[in-house]
Amino acid sequence: MKNENILLIQENKQARFDYHIIETFEAGIVLIGSEVKSLRQKQIQFKDSYIAFRGSEAFLQNAHISEYKASSYNNHIPERLRKLLLNQAELVKIETSISQDGLTCVPLKIYFKNGKVKLEIALVKGKKMHDKRDAIKKRDVDNQLRRAKQHDR
Repeated sequence: MKNENILLIQENKQARFDYHIIETFEAGIVLIGSEVKSLRQKQIQFKDSYIAFRGSEAFLQNAHISEYKASSYNNHIPERLRKLLLNQAELVKIETSISQDGLTCVPLKIYFKNGKVKLEIALVKGKKMHDKRDAIKKRDVDNQLRRAKQHDR
């Protein structure tokens, strides 16, 4: 196994709450210099972002990477389309799952891996309201148990 250096930038926790995760993929992403510098400062928001297809290419849509403060006139547009780098088999699998199975593709997390920016994307299916309530109940019970253990010490 290779020695991989991974540094998490941002995780999309809302996606894990709103969706059942079916399958995950690791994708490269095409960025410009000021976007990479903003990512090093963890200046990204995934709210309402998803993966869209244009032709046979995948793009990250509605992800907000803030402008880099120290950059000059050649800064990037915060919510521009960003091309994802996946192999052809993965692209076909994701595109057919979205069109035929009624699944959605959303970003889960973005991180640096050996100096390159990588995006973990997932094929997901929306949770029903009762599933979300169950998740909230489970989280509350886990929190209460953790507090009780800490209080007993």
